[in-house]
Amino acid sequence: MDTSEKQLRRAIASARPRLEAISDDEAARPRAAGKWSRKEIIGHLIDSASINHQRFVRAQFTDELIGPTYDQDAWVRVQHYGAAPWSELVSLWTHMNLQLARVMEAVPSHVRTKSRTRHNLDQIAFRAIPPSDPATLEYFMQDYVVHLEHHLGQIFETLEGRQA
Repeated sequence: MDTSEKQLRRAIASARPRLEAISDDEAARPRAAGKWSRKEIIGHLIDSASINHQRFVRAQFTDELIGPTYDQDAWVRVQHYGAAPWSELVSLWTHMNLQLARVMEAVPSHVRTKSRTRHNLDQIAFRAIPPSDPATLEYFMQDYVVHLEHHLGQIFETLEGRQA
């Protein structure tokens, strides 16, 4: 089975040239009324990488998986991703995720698979786990990749309005 970091590296390698092929104007256009533009989606993925970097590192020093929550719409809004150059956003997203893959790769197996009875993955995971069920850092790292791939799918959807 592929590890989370291998899946992440593969997603980065596959997505980067496709992202670089999107024009700045196309990236700035909202996908539909009330939806984030591609710039805002990649900005959200930058925020996610930043937040999860801290979560993954801190989880190695505790017996729980309790991470900070955040208002993703507010974060995207106040950082003005829609006005940033697309090439800079793609570069930042790429390098933050490569660093996150290095962090994931360095997590010892016993830390990855350790069952955590205290967690808030019901609040912070893309695929929530009830607080009554134990969770592992490995699950949370895999969940990060699933979340990333979900949003990459939104970025690459056609402009005809098909929703991912």
